[in-house]
Amino acid sequence: MEWYLKVVRDNYANFNGRASRQEYWMFFLFNIIFASVAGIADVFFGLGFLYPLYALAVLIPGLAVGIRRLHDVNKSGWWLLISLIPIIGVIWVIILLCTDSNPGENNYSL
Repeated sequence: MEWYLKVVRDNYANFNGRASRQEYWMFFLFNIIFASVAGIADVFFGLGFLYPLYALAVLIPGLAVGIRRLHDVNKSGWWLLISLIPIIGVIWVIILLCTDSNPGENNYSL
C-alpha cells in the first residue's frame, strides 16, 4: 500500500525521474485490486459511476509511473505508445516494464 500511496499522493503527475520495478508493479497490483472492488461495487449496488470515476482519477498517475519505469530502464516514455500495436506492442512494453533497472546514471537520472 505504501508504494501505491507514493505514486498517487507524492508523484501524482511526476513524469521525471525513475521508478523502480517494485514501485511500478506494487502500484499495478493495488490498482487492479481497487479497480476490481470499484467494478464489483458498481454491479452490486447498481451505481455505474464508481469504476469510471476511479479509472479517471488514476489515469495520470498510472501514465506517470509507467513513464518513470521506462526511464529506469533507460528508455523514453514515448515507448509506452508502442503498446498501441496489437499483441506484439503490448508484449514488448511488458518486457520493458519487467526488465531490471539500469544500474548507475542514465539519461533520466535526477
